[in-house]
Amino acid sequence: MLKQHTLSIPVGKKTLHLETGKIARQAGGSVLLRCEETAVLATACAAAAPAEGVDFFPLRVDYQERFSSVGRTASGFIKREGRPAEREILTSRLIDRPLRPMFEEGYYNEVQVLAYVLSYDALHMPDVLAICAASAALTISEIPLIKPIGAVRVGLIEGQFVINPTAEEMKQSKLDLVLAGTEDAILMIEGFCDFLTEEQVIEAIETGHKAIQTICHHLSQWQKEIGKPKKNDTLRKIPEQIQHAVRASANDLLSSALRIASKSEREATIAEILQTVLATLTAENSESKDLKTNILLAFKQLQSTLMRNMILDTHKRIDGRGLKDIRPIHIEQSLLPRTHGSSLFTRGETQAIAVCTLGGENTAQRFEDLHGEGAARFYLQYFFPPFSVGEVGRIGAPGRREVGHGKLAERALSAILPKKETFPYVIRIESNITESNGSSSMASVCGGCLALMDAGVPITRPVAGIAMGLILEGDRHAILSDILGAEDALGDMDFKVTGDDRGITAFQMDIKVEGITHAVMTQALHQAKEGRAHILQKMLAVCPQAKQEMSIYAPRIETMQIKPSKIGVVIGPGGKQIRAIIEETGVQIDINDEGLVSIASTDAVAMEKAKKIIFNLTAELEIGKIYTGRIVSTVAFGFFVEIFGKEGLCHISEISTKRLATIQDAPFRDGDSIEVKVLDINDRGQIKLSHRAVLEQAAHR
Repeated sequence: MLKQHTLSIPVGKKTLHLETGKIARQAGGSVLLRCEETAVLATACAAAAPAEGVDFFPLRVDYQERFSSVGRTASGFIKREGRPAEREILTSRLIDRPLRPMFEEGYYNEVQVLAYVLSYDALHMPDVLAICAASAALTISEIPLIKPIGAVRVGLIEGQFVINPTAEEMKQSKLDLVLAGTEDAILMIEGFCDFLTEEQVIEAIETGHKAIQTICHHLSQWQKEIGKPKKNDTLRKIPEQIQHAVRASANDLLSSALRIASKSEREATIAEILQTVLATLTAENSESKDLKTNILLAFKQLQSTLMRNMILDTHKRIDGRGLKDIRPIHIEQSLLPRTHGSSLFTRGETQAIAVCTLGGENTAQRFEDLHGEGAARFYLQYFFPPFSVGEVGRIGAPGRREVGHGKLAERALSAILPKKETFPYVIRIESNITESNGSSSMASVCGGCLALMDAGVPITRPVAGIAMGLILEGDRHAILSDILGAEDALGDMDFKVTGDDRGITAFQMDIKVEGITHAVMTQALHQAKEGRAHILQKMLAVCPQAKQEMSIYAPRIETMQIKPSKIGVVIGPGGKQIRAIIEETGVQIDINDEGLVSIASTDAVAMEKAKKIIFNLTAELEIGKIYTGRIVSTVAFGFFVEIFGKEGLCHISEISTKRLATIQDAPFRDGDSIEVKVLDINDRGQIKLSHRAVLEQAAHR
């Protein structure tokens, strides 16, 4: 007999239904979460003991959307779900980020969280449901999660904040905010909006947190009722004697090293100190189990403590800046002569080469998800080669970090793009990180915006991005503008905000500790606004507006409207006709379902030739109108005249106002142009033409 347990949680206007004990009973924790007809299964398992020598928490989160959940099969050659799609990678990160800081310190057992979308009704979006399901699975398991987390999406529809709006409602929303946290604090925020103010963002976060508190309260009660006892016996605590030994041998040296402004010099010095400490302490006690791992942990802890105390006590940072200071900014436009638009953006020791490429519809990024197939007209791809941090590493498919950073920058810039009707190009941005010391995703936003302007894209308004940090110790805190990599790694918050001095387009926050109040968050947002305004001022000093002319190497795109019923005529059987036009002219041609034809080419003559061919194929002759045609053949009873690719007969009696004895008496020959009036088009499509009617009409003027 299966022992099942259920839980219902009211969230917004819907109810989340959770159940456990029926599916995946051998997992450490397993929960099936339903909201209407959307269902997500989440499981959590942990290794029995930590792997030897591990000095980090090995958490792995994977989210997968099954096409069977919407009654479909993948359209590609391979029908089995395999390599994760971009949306699945981004959702995996959404689940991971708020969970990671909520595990007990010293827990190094490998943990795997898996979430599968088993049913999707195309309304209730599964990403926030997956976060809640994963949290519930961990909460009732033996894995030492400190406390449950909850997650919701917040939309802004007709001036009202809506909790967990449906996919249809989100089409009308000016805000897409996903936030997760505990009953006491927010841990993760990811939002995109249409230039909302800081006050509106704070209000949205507060509204969402109230719903999260309800979720967390119910999960806490469920844990008390059915949860397994937490296993804390494998927690690794750094022995006090090792902490003391590391402090004694490294404290003064590290204090000096942390004040070295250059990243490479500072890291080289710290690495030398660490090697000296390791050599000394391991020689003294070489038989101690996990000695090296504990020394590494104690050294990192000391480094964090020294940096944090320095910032809180002196309000000076490791590179000598004040809390609000932005690193020096250097910008060079049109760096690459053959690209459509390019910009070199350098802020301190973080640098990005951003490249903008314009193209036709066939260059759009195609994708397939649970909503069906689609194509993105704008996409930003972020590249983070190992040399950007002076390391040797693999080169291959983008990692989760690259996908996440690229999507954040892409969504930040989406708000400023022109509408397709005014700028019918597909836009691709590359952000190539050539140096990195913090905030490379925000450098991608700044560089991407400048590359768009350099390419002549008529953006609505320029935007910039900045990453904010936080040091929190008890009742003392310091908010840092434009954080370094070390301040991100050893600090308590990474808060990225994009927009201009009047509004926000995107924001992403990860917090490593509980206790971030709304007052601190408000302060961080307003300090970020000051930083964005400073960066934007530097950008506009170099590039005050978008170029009026596009690069000579960029394709020109023109559109023409044809009747939807004529689409088949242009494409032809099996695409024969459209391929022939492309081969003859060298242009790119795309036609949508509404009959909008986009023609892209760098050759103006070829563009006009393609337009003329398509016009001739789709134009319809009207009775009573006069056209200029070409005589294609002569017979005894008249001329066959071609107009727009269609042939009509101009009878010998309709050639002249005078009677012609034979066709040879006519003043026209094959290949001549002739003006004719359409007299009639019969049911079989036969066209009756008259040159005489044209002459008579001219005589009466």
